[in-house]
Amino acid sequence: MRKVFFIKVMGVVFALLCYAGSFAQWQSDVRLTNDTGDCYVSLNGSRCVAISGSTLHIVWSDERDGNREIYYKRSPDAGTSWRTDTRFTNNPLSSWRPSIASYGPVIHVVWCEEAPGNFEIYYKRSTDNGTNWGPNIRLTFDSLRSWAPSMALYGNILHVVWAETRDGNEEVYYKRSTDGGISWGTDTRLTFDSSGTFYPSVAVSGNTVHTVWYDFRTGHRAVFYKRSTDGGTSWGPETQITFSLAESYNPTVGVSGQIVHVAWHDTREGAEEIYYKRSTDGGSNWGSDVRITNNPGISWYPSMAVSGPAVHLAWHDNTDGNYEIYYARSTDAGVNWQANTRLTNNIADSYRPSVGAADSMVHVIWNDSRDGNFEMYYKRNPTGNPIGINNNGSVTPSGFSLSQNYPNPFNPVTKIRFSIANSSPLSPLQRGTTSITVYDVTGREVRTLVNERLEPGMYEVTFDGNGLASGVYFYELRAEGYRETKRMVLIR
Repeated sequence: MRKVFFIKVMGVVFALLCYAGSFAQWQSDVRLTNDTGDCYVSLNGSRCVAISGSTLHIVWSDERDGNREIYYKRSPDAGTSWRTDTRFTNNPLSSWRPSIASYGPVIHVVWCEEAPGNFEIYYKRSTDNGTNWGPNIRLTFDSLRSWAPSMALYGNILHVVWAETRDGNEEVYYKRSTDGGISWGTDTRLTFDSSGTFYPSVAVSGNTVHTVWYDFRTGHRAVFYKRSTDGGTSWGPETQITFSLAESYNPTVGVSGQIVHVAWHDTREGAEEIYYKRSTDGGSNWGSDVRITNNPGISWYPSMAVSGPAVHLAWHDNTDGNYEIYYARSTDAGVNWQANTRLTNNIADSYRPSVGAADSMVHVIWNDSRDGNFEMYYKRNPTGNPIGINNNGSVTPSGFSLSQNYPNPFNPVTKIRFSIANSSPLSPLQRGTTSITVYDVTGREVRTLVNERLEPGMYEVTFDGNGLASGVYFYELRAEGYRETKRMVLIR
């Protein structure tokens, strides 16, 4: 790799303070739907927000058609403007509880759909960042209920968990695709408990897949955990991670590297409160429970997003007399938590938030009844682009950048230029590995050009497309808390 020039590294303490301060302002509420039926965001384990570069993707279930159908909407500019709603399903019975995930331009959605007598899990994908969508694909084939799916992916490997009643009571099942959703493996049963297991949530980092759920085997609701360290091929034992004598349930899980984060709601204080705990060694050992809320009302259904060292939680809370959306964050991977922030303020109810985060931006969607029925609402923080800090302390665009320094179309061998400025909000040690990956329109990785820790500076890498078919390819710069994707056309 050829380094073009070097820029001096910032002070670590100053950088972290600036990074934490970047979340200071939330924009006003934005109404996303306007129809006579109710809209529903999925509950906490099923994420309804995905981010691909500057494009924001959301899914929900909607009753505008007389029954619940799955709808999709996107913003090409990180929430500034929004395209029209897209209907995914056309079923005389109910379709609901969608979950969405993205990798580069490939967007994946799963949901449960009611057939006569039962629910089944379905899947759909887009390979062009949500412009066009493939057919609905049925993933489960069972005479009893398959529902409440949660999905996570790493590269083009998709992991889906759901609740299933084929065994006489609800158990957690798992399924994966290793080729970006083109084909799928067999169903794998993950839990074995006669009391039933409910509301699984899944997260992945590299080859380690983490899932949580709650069940009644202890005589009350408790949160359990299970992991695979080989990409879902085999699974370790079930591990109980909450030990309150009260009710601990409806967990959600997130991960960044070896740090696994879990949040749930808990009745040990009498009222429902949000609790959190983490593992710093990939799920082998777990720290103590941390109470996130301390309110006289009910705090329910936490949704989690993790972006590098930043952990974001959103939930709904009726302390104010009606349900409102609240938010909390940690900027040091769950060690410390800042004060709760109230995000909504209206006389009607705001329910079921789902949170997504990338770079230094946080996005939240929820159902809101201020218009007479439940509509989809959205807000974000901050209102500008991802930020960094100059030497003089002024705010500028992010310290990472990626550019094409060649004409397009181009020859099979070309150079990709990228930079890491000292305006990056984290030092190289905290920023972690920087990678440049090239993949095709299916999301299949075809080249890894960079995958190492780098100091601030400007770099060039050579992309050799010999051996690849002519066509459209995407290359992506990734670093902790930052991702940028560009397109190129390969002509040989």
